[in-house]
Amino acid sequence: MQEQYRTVAGAGVHETEINRSRFLCALGPAATEEEAQAFVARVRAEHPTATHNCFAYVIGADASVQKASDDGEPGGTAGVPMLQMLMRREVRYAVAVVTRYYGGVKLGAGGLIRAYGGAVGEALDALGTITRRRYRLASVTVDHQRAGKLENDLRSTGRAVREVRYAEAVTIEIGLPDADVEGFRAWLADTTAGSATFELGGETYGDGVPG
Repeated sequence: MQEQYRTVAGAGVHETEINRSRFLCALGPAATEEEAQAFVARVRAEHPTATHNCFAYVIGADASVQKASDDGEPGGTAGVPMLQMLMRREVRYAVAVVTRYYGGVKLGAGGLIRAYGGAVGEALDALGTITRRRYRLASVTVDHQRAGKLENDLRSTGRAVREVRYAEAVTIEIGLPDADVEGFRAWLADTTAGSATFELGGETYGDGVPG
């Protein structure tokens, strides 16, 4: 698995104008190819009179799915530069649709490549990205008397608390970077006087710092 990847902070639209043509870049997160295709269909439905609705998306932390469409623009002048911008920025699980309203001035192949790639780059800058890092899932089980303090201690030391479940005992689901696992075991034993149980789970990605 990749150690980390970037994705869009949220869905949004950024508009630029080049030689009287309007370029609206809609960006959105997409967990699956189906979500990306649904996003593209939604944007196309919102702009039925646009000259072009070109798109690119990257799914998978390792960019295992990559698709791009020029939607009638000359081959390789729209979808590919959009895809290249997403890849160059290391953006994953994301979809971009650039809607163009033609303004009467032809841009030429080089101008189109700069316009479509640039529209995605500007939208990423305007809307922001977040970094997601690889975590090990883990669960800590502790008695009710210690649970409240332990949860506070976890949060105050910057641990990623994902879920808290109350039953006969309290189970706190957390995310840990691989490198922290052994240190966390020792910290937990010390904090709870050895009364907590600790179980490692699988791997997932969690939100990191805004980028």
